[in-house]
Amino acid sequence: MSNIVRIIICSLLVIGTVALFWIGQWGWGILAILITILAWVTVFFNEKMLLAQWFLRKERMDKAEAWLKKINNYEKELISAQHGYYHMLLGLIESQRAPLQSEKYFKKALSMGLHMDHNVALAKLSLAGIAMAKRNKREAEKLLAEAKKADKNKLLEEQIKMMKSQMGMMDKQQFRYSR
Repeated sequence: MSNIVRIIICSLLVIGTVALFWIGQWGWGILAILITILAWVTVFFNEKMLLAQWFLRKERMDKAEAWLKKINNYEKELISAQHGYYHMLLGLIESQRAPLQSEKYFKKALSMGLHMDHNVALAKLSLAGIAMAKRNKREAEKLLAEAKKADKNKLLEEQIKMMKSQMGMMDKQQFRYSR
């Protein structure tokens, strides 16, 4: 359902709630307020995205992917602030199957905009891992530095350290094979 239809339905719910209070139905009016608030929340936070994120946290990738696939046209169903997060979730799911194929989703998520710094750091850390897999050390170092800069709350500090140590191992392997 597009956001315009949701806004129209929510507006009708507000009018209905006011009418319930106007005619003196206080009990039904309070229930209508709760339903109206829930309806307005779905305008700004799509329920399919919320369910996909919940299943990702539970590490049930198949169900998360199923909920994301139910979003037919993300440009109409999601507000513009959620477009980047939609592609980031697709990238996280794709990185479980084929890590090199998820690069396009993370790049698109960054280009569309992620509003939280730790999400930007996660996307750049994932791109750094993909660059390391492609043996592109310079790009991986650049993305890792950007991820560290974006991770202001130090949520991904251990992953960044682990990635740097793996990069050091990559140097040792290249040195061993160059002899």
